[in-house]
Amino acid sequence: GLGFNIVGGTDQQYISNDSSIYVSRIKKDGAAYLDGRLQEGDKILAINGRDLKDLRHKDAVELFRNAGYNVSLKIQRRLQPQNGPVGHRDDGQSGGLPLAAVLVPGLALAVAAGWILLRYRQRM
Repeated sequence: GLGFNIVGGTDQQYISNDSSIYVSRIKKDGAAYLDGRLQEGDKILAINGRDLKDLRHKDAVELFRNAGYNVSLKIQRRLQPQNGPVGHRDDGQSGGLPLAAVLVPGLALAVAAGWILLRYRQRM
């Protein structure tokens, strides 16, 4: 198979008032796992150009089973809930400044202030 399980459909809604098809599990060492692009929680919008909207679960499963060897998926990535600002997602990029961008100038400023203070005391 394709190496993942799906949930959802008009008859088995995974999310209330949403009959979309979602990836529920990526099977270890399966095709989807080895490819690395699909993630659990992704919404699958289409397979091989075929829209998955308003399908029963078993009909969606049948489309995946008969998809063939080369499969094209159109997906919508689901944002993972985080502790932090609304809309933040863990995509490897922080929305703020890196710690070094704050510490390095701060450290340089502290060293300069210390040097000025020492020079001032030597003159007195």
